[in-house]
Amino acid sequence: MQAIEKTLIDTNWITLLFLFLFTCVFLLKGLSHTRLKGTVSSFVNNTFVKAEVEEKTSFFSLFQCIIFVFTMSVLSLVIYKVLLFYDFWKSQDFSNYIKVLSIVSSYFLIKRAIEFVFSYLFVIQKQVRFFIISKAIYLYSTAFFLLISLVLVQYSQLNIPFLIYFSIFVFSVRFLLHVIINKKLVFSELFYFILYLCAFEIAPLFILFKWMF
Repeated sequence: MQAIEKTLIDTNWITLLFLFLFTCVFLLKGLSHTRLKGTVSSFVNNTFVKAEVEEKTSFFSLFQCIIFVFTMSVLSLVIYKVLLFYDFWKSQDFSNYIKVLSIVSSYFLIKRAIEFVFSYLFVIQKQVRFFIISKAIYLYSTAFFLLISLVLVQYSQLNIPFLIYFSIFVFSVRFLLHVIINKKLVFSELFYFILYLCAFEIAPLFILFKWMF
């Protein structure tokens, strides 16, 4: 009886989390249906990305804050489920999810702050603005696709390996699209782009995994 009761509790907090995530989507739609639709469809509509760059929206706007929280919550749930699948934890515990959420959110916030500081110090804000904003929009778009896969895994016969392969596929598409839309900057400054990948993308991930494992 104890094992069954524990499973019900775990399912309840995950269900509540999904409710929170869909509430975020509802709020985003209320704030700006156009921006929400553009973000979700940015994989096939790069004109929205260009429009967002020209609009110069603040990172601290309500829309940006909500979609950032939404994205961090989704990514953290994906990581949590993958770690649970590989027996990193012995049971589904909300406190473990909060730990993942804290680490993932801190990682992205610190990385964003460092990118801003370096672009300011080297006076290259205009050159890298499109690169940074397009990367963020594609990340937000990725979160919506991952949310769908999470719901399917939670409430259907699909399993965690599907979530893993789907996540790898979506992030691969995101990376390719980001390189393509920034191809002029990437190939004209290939050395610095590779340096950027090592310093801001690959190295922090190694540190993140070291913290978690």
